Parts: sequence; C-alpha cells; structure tokens
Amino acid sequence: MKTRPITILLADDHSMVRQGFRRILESQPDMEIVGEAANGRQALERSAELKPDVVVMDVAMPELNGIEATRRLTEASPRTRVLALSMHKDAVYVREILRAGARGYLLKDAIDADLVAAVRAVARGDAFLAPAIADSVLTDYRQHVTDPIDLLTSREREVLQMIAEGKTNKEIANDLKLSVYTVDAHRGRIMEKLNLHSTGELVRFAVRKGLID
Repeated sequence: MKTRPITILLADDHSMVRQGFRRILESQPDMEIVGEAANGRQALERSAELKPDVVVMDVAMPELNGIEATRRLTEASPRTRVLALSMHKDAVYVREILRAGARGYLLKDAIDADLVAAVRAVARGDAFLAPAIADSVLTDYRQHVTDPIDLLTSREREVLQMIAEGKTNKEIANDLKLSVYTVDAHRGRIMEKLNLHSTGELVRFAVRKGLID
C-alpha cells in the first residue's frame, strides 16, 4: 500500500530560494510541494487553504515575519508543523521561533540531505535543530532557563543535602565546622531562595533534584 506523501508549503520571500527548495524536496518520492508563499500573510492564507503537513518557513519575511506567522499558524492549524529556515545562527532567532511553535530550525546554507531529513523529522512530529546551531541553543537555554538550585551557593547546596539526609542543625554544624547559628542562617536562605516552607518540602526538593535517593 502506497503511503501518502508529506505535503509541504514553501514560505520564503525569494523566489530563487523557493525554487531551490522545491527542486530538492520534489526529488523525494515521499514529498509533494502543494504551494508557495512570498510573505507571512500569504503563508497563513495558503496554510488555511491547503492544510499542508509541513510549512518550510523563512524567519525574516516582509509584511508578517516568520516568527509571528508561525505563532498564528500553530494556533490556527495545530496539525501543520513548521520548519523554520534562516541565515542566522543567532540563538535569539532560534529561541523566538521555537517559542512561537516551530518544530525545527535549519540554516539556509544547509546541505540538501539536512533539509530532507529536517522535513521528514518535523512531519513525524519530532524536533530538528541544525547541527551548527545546537551548541548556541544549549548555551542560550542555560542562560534563560534558571533552575532554582542554581540560585544556591555551593555551601547552601551542601547544607541542603545534609538537611535532606535528616541531620539536625547541630550535626551539620559539627560536620562543617560551623556554628549552629550559621547553619540556621543557611537553612533560612535556602528556604527563601527556593520558596519552600518546611523541612518536608526541602527533602522533596532534594529528592527531585537527585541530591539524595
């Protein structure tokens, strides 16, 4: 039984770029180009009309940029998946369009095989990030997604673990050669930073973060 091809809409304001992508993707037996769009507004209109599986979306387009078009498209047609394309490796572009709902991000100078693999991955519902930008995306993620435990100093993490292991302030003070008063101050700061209000909550937090079994 022949499976249905992946239907694709190409959205890019440069007709030469669209032609290049069309040539690459139409050579694949499992892909069919059902339409093209030259700006974000056209991309939304054509998507509503054609209901493609995948929209290959340029990030920087006139009238309505790819980020805003992606946001509106994923709200209006959740079954259509967006593969973003850009000249930019800048993690800001990547973050914004992924936040808008794109499932993948590819650089325009990618090799043909990457484009084909990215379309297939996104059509399956998987994510796809261009290898060249994976590092910058990870760095950006670490900068923008703060894990509460990152708010603690090394000493506070040590004290948190010992509290979670069931040690009293006095035992912790003895082990760390600190005064009970200092340990109590550490405990207060830990609870304040993590917005926790009891020893039980501290223990559950420590288990969640893998500090104790």
